[in-house]
Amino acid sequence: MEFLFEHYGGLLGLSAWGYVLASLLMVQITVFAVTLYLHRDAAHRAVDLHPAIRHFCRFWLWMTTGIATREWVAIHRKHHARCETPDDPHSPQVEGLKKVLLEGAELYRKEARNAETLHKYGRGTPDDWLERRVYGAAHNYLGIVLMVVLFLLLFGVPGIIMIAVQLVSQPLLAAGIVNGVGHYAGYRNFESADASRNVTPWGLFLGGEELHNNHHAFPSSARFSVLRWEVDIGWGVLRVLQAFRLAKVRRTAPMPVILPARQVVDLETVRAIVVARMHVMRDYTRMVTVPTLRAEFAALRTRIPERAGRMKRLLVRETTLLDAAARRRLNEVLENSQALATVHEFRERLKAIWSGSATSNEGLVVQFRDWCAQAEASGVRSLQDFAASLRGYSLRTA
Repeated sequence: MEFLFEHYGGLLGLSAWGYVLASLLMVQITVFAVTLYLHRDAAHRAVDLHPAIRHFCRFWLWMTTGIATREWVAIHRKHHARCETPDDPHSPQVEGLKKVLLEGAELYRKEARNAETLHKYGRGTPDDWLERRVYGAAHNYLGIVLMVVLFLLLFGVPGIIMIAVQLVSQPLLAAGIVNGVGHYAGYRNFESADASRNVTPWGLFLGGEELHNNHHAFPSSARFSVLRWEVDIGWGVLRVLQAFRLAKVRRTAPMPVILPARQVVDLETVRAIVVARMHVMRDYTRMVTVPTLRAEFAALRTRIPERAGRMKRLLVRETTLLDAAARRRLNEVLENSQALATVHEFRERLKAIWSGSATSNEGLVVQFRDWCAQAEASGVRSLQDFAASLRGYSLRTA
């Protein structure tokens, strides 16, 4: 032992920068294990990782975080199923941002003790001998002990700091930033029925998890970036693994195209609209709501003291996320503009079609045809143009 710690540097005896780079590298490996294995593979089945990659991730997470696959997957699935409700395991809209940022790990451990959550949402996760006897929740602290021993042997005294970095990184980055800030601050590409936001368009340090709104819009997509200027580094790693046949992508977010030559709403059109509905609503905002607001703003400004940016947020925001005060302001805007009232009504009616009670494909086709016909007869030019474009919706095949 005297030999190992003669210079307090352990077996490797790295330079100061060597310890820093080694810590950053291992934290990044942990991030990739979480986003690629736990999130995209185990929780959402968006990708099939090679068994060797899965096993490495299970071992690495067990050793560096003590995470059990079944617990993480169950808690995450419940988060999606009960998002922004009192049953959400870690919603800053319910618990407050400070609590999720600083006590995210405690919220995780509390939910991990909920047997009903594990039973209902943890199905399909590994249940082999290794999971039951080694990697499971009952033995998760053995991995931490192993990490402590290895780090002290390999890195010596600096290993103490490296251990702390490893243990703090996931509660801070995943539980805090993604689950906290990702539902509190940032930008939204899609008005999903939750408060999810993209923390940054360059999902680099958290493996792409920063693109949180995109993920909530398309949970089963293996790729979190949607717009051309967004970067999902986790997707880049998946593509490399795929090139070496170590991963198979099962699903990515649907990308619609508009075929102007198509003018008949049929079952193929309806399928494209429903599958790509988040894109449809994004297009509705861009093609209908915003142009109508611009045309109406000058007249509206003389009647109500509301800024254009705030009006836009009220009109675009998912209505279920508006509080009482915001609803009152929205109603005031709609009462003072017939065109905006019409546009908003048709938006809500469009959403109601794909979330409604149509019992057959034929019924859905009829409802969409009626919506398009009524929108084209509305007298609002932007709405008429959008309805015409909706007839040409199709899913991109490549």
